[in-house]
Amino acid sequence: KGELRMQSLTFDDAGMYQCIAENMHGIIYANAELKIVASPPTFELNPMKKKILAAKGGRVIIECKPKAAPKPKFSWSKGTELLVNGSRIRIWDDGSLEIINVTKLDEGRYTCFAENNRGKANNTGVLEMTEATRITLAPLNVDVTVGENATMQCIASHDPTLDLTFIWSLNGFVIDFEKEHEHYERNVMV
Repeated sequence: KGELRMQSLTFDDAGMYQCIAENMHGIIYANAELKIVASPPTFELNPMKKKILAAKGGRVIIECKPKAAPKPKFSWSKGTELLVNGSRIRIWDDGSLEIINVTKLDEGRYTCFAENNRGKANNTGVLEMTEATRITLAPLNVDVTVGENATMQCIASHDPTLDLTFIWSLNGFVIDFEKEHEHYERNVMV
């Protein structure tokens, strides 16, 4: 195939590489530069969110994506407690922390630690629990004669500290009430 493979790269391997292909009709060249990247973990370009919201009883993923080369090893703490994989908590290979069945006890300061052979860094965010959004009155099936009007209701409960938006769709496509105002009408009741 004319393939060149290198393993366990060092800075000495950096440079311009040239492939030469030749047969009885002639010779051609192709060039490529190999750059070797190495840096300690840093959160400057991609810091963790300072405030992370999680719905009560739901699932939350707290991302930890520092720039680093080679890929760092990750660990997490909540306050001063070091976290390990368990039935509700999982540290992903990409550094993200997943918590399922979120409870009030999960609230607090979470710190991601990233370390490689060039150095280490950490970043912290605060997890806050919110009440889960729930549909309390779902739309019902309606039989309507052609030409008549139909009304469908949807009522939901939600955390009072958060805004709530209702989105209606027809056969998987979101209804644009501004474009289709002659056919659809949205009534919002407080």
